Amino acid sequence: MARNTGARSGLGWVLLRILSFFLVSGLCGVLLCGLMVPAAAFTSTTLGGSIGFYEGLPSELDINSPSLSSNVVTADGQHIATFYAENRVRVSLQDMSPFIREAIVAVEDSRFYQHPGVDAQGILRALTSNLTKGTHQGASTLTQQYVTNVLNESRLTEGRPEDVVLSGDKTLGDKLREMKLALELEKRFTKDQILEGYLNIVFFNRNAYGIEAASHYFFSTTAKKLTLPQAALLAGLVNGPSVYDPIVDPKASIGRRNLVLDRMLEQGKITHAEHDAAVAAPVGLNISPSLQGCAGASIAIYFCDYVSHLILNDPAYGATADDRARLLYRGGLTITTTLDSRLQSVAQTQVDASAGANPDKWGAAMTTVQPGTGKILAMAQNTVFVPQDGKFDTQLNFSVDAKDENGEDLNGAGGFQPGSTMKPFIFAEWLNEGKSPTAVVDASRRVYPVGFPWHSTCGPVLGGYSTAQKNANLGADDDLQNNEPGYYRPMPINYGLYNSINTATFATAAQLDFCGIQRMVDAVGLHSGVDNAPVNMHQIGNLLGSIGVSPLVLASAYATFADDGTYCKPIAITQVSDFQGRKYQAQSPQCRSAVKPEVARGVNAVLQDVLKLGSGIYINPKVQNQVPVAAKTGTSNNNGATWVAGYTTALATASFFGDTTAGQQRAGQNVTINGTFYPSLDGYMIAGPQWANYMMQATALYPSGPFPAPAPPPAPATPAPSAPRLTGH
Repeated sequence: MARNTGARSGLGWVLLRILSFFLVSGLCGVLLCGLMVPAAAFTSTTLGGSIGFYEGLPSELDINSPSLSSNVVTADGQHIATFYAENRVRVSLQDMSPFIREAIVAVEDSRFYQHPGVDAQGILRALTSNLTKGTHQGASTLTQQYVTNVLNESRLTEGRPEDVVLSGDKTLGDKLREMKLALELEKRFTKDQILEGYLNIVFFNRNAYGIEAASHYFFSTTAKKLTLPQAALLAGLVNGPSVYDPIVDPKASIGRRNLVLDRMLEQGKITHAEHDAAVAAPVGLNISPSLQGCAGASIAIYFCDYVSHLILNDPAYGATADDRARLLYRGGLTITTTLDSRLQSVAQTQVDASAGANPDKWGAAMTTVQPGTGKILAMAQNTVFVPQDGKFDTQLNFSVDAKDENGEDLNGAGGFQPGSTMKPFIFAEWLNEGKSPTAVVDASRRVYPVGFPWHSTCGPVLGGYSTAQKNANLGADDDLQNNEPGYYRPMPINYGLYNSINTATFATAAQLDFCGIQRMVDAVGLHSGVDNAPVNMHQIGNLLGSIGVSPLVLASAYATFADDGTYCKPIAITQVSDFQGRKYQAQSPQCRSAVKPEVARGVNAVLQDVLKLGSGIYINPKVQNQVPVAAKTGTSNNNGATWVAGYTTALATASFFGDTTAGQQRAGQNVTINGTFYPSLDGYMIAGPQWANYMMQATALYPSGPFPAPAPPPAPATPAPSAPRLTGH
């Protein structure tokens, strides 16, 4: 007869299991006693000191979870985005429902409040069941589980994922160290502190670490508001997050939940009526997935991205890039920004409306800074960060530079040609050299050949405009052009500015020291959006804005005029602190006197006339009736980049509309945008209303007064000509 090789049975096997039970029980008793005796005696007699787990409580085993979500908020307290490696929000035990506290103890460690961190009775009970019934019960207390979780979290925080130890992989040394640390932990902290730490660190789902995040993810509520059936379901989930996932297997999840409710009833934590009602309750999921980082931002996605790059690029938040990333994604930071959610909402509405459905992917952007502080109050563009069907998507931020001043990536588009928005800075140098704003210049001149005797005390002026431009050896451009034919004549310089006459700007520059123009442009912070290099004003084309500048930089430059000549570097972050209240270096206003007050006042006076008499006359006239406001239009040579930069004494905003695709070579000519055909785009057409409609609402939130009056100019040499039809750049 063949030998039976099936299931083990019979008296011999039973006796063997009983004998094994007593042997292991004895060993367990020795180990438990050993954990209680002085470290030196135990390590010398039992393990030879090789494991080294009698070193006391290690620094990484802190009651505070080492990995917490970081939050970015607006200046007025509105949530922008959450960054996390593990979605976790720390809450106190008092801010957790009593049901979750009772449920987790009932199902995971019913003797939690009786044992000293290691439960001898639990170990013996598990051994009895495992050896006599063939089960696989564990005996880790909540304290031991907490120790394991914290040690693993610390390894992850330190960038050592390979050192994470899972329950099934623990060696005898790992288990003994866990038990020892649990005993030590119980000496230092109360039971409630340990329970709080456990519920804040335990894994529920890849989208939810800790009870607060789990409550929000599964039920769209807080840990404090969890009902009995909700709490029982979450308490049951920690034993097998994938096995008892209510989304994947509702039946298994309900079975586990009801087991938790049974345990709570057995232990007298709930009544029969509460038990029966909870067992009868449906799962009732209300999933609220938490998207990571700026992709999940509730508002101001591109501003959020800019803020994250400021943190990740700044050594104040860590010596290395990895250190800074760990702090942002695991440090539990609250990053308070300068953004005003009210202005942001208005700005976003305006840029979204400018191009409508936008099948041709034209870009619209607006950025507002506060004169006198440099605070960025709004930053919006008409694209989506995460691809969506039928939407213009990009992760490039149209409003900021490609790189910061240290060459670190900012994820910006690198700026756009500012066109005639550069002209006020040439005019500012004119005033700075003591010249009259009403002096007449010869705007009839269209030819400035290579070698023209520009005045420069610090280097040659390069390039030119010449009728001989067809001779490639000259390296010159076409004849200097105005937008309208009727302006090639002598005119007062202020008239030339508010009508945006190119030939008047060149005639102005012909009487200035280009080194003074360079100093003026540098003083107000203008620079290339590609590499942060200065805008080289000795390159003649830059008089008309041929080097790309970002909206943030342009808005900050115009804010200098708004604040009587004080330039403030733009800032986005006002406070950074972690969950323990530790504060990190944030940004504070960095302002300097850049332009003489009398110069700024002279510029303001002329730029107010842009909207009343000049190139911005067709922009919504209501804005100038509501509050004193100054502005300048701008358009690139091929009409592919159009602008209005304008300001009150309280707000400075750069509004952009144009081609934002790679290379930015698309011409804004003979195009249909939002149902309207444009032979050629101009600053006042789309960027202008976008700016005016926004500023009409924004100025109600930021009241401003009149600009300080400039010194009265001398009488003009000749009468100012009447203005013909005005559609200049």
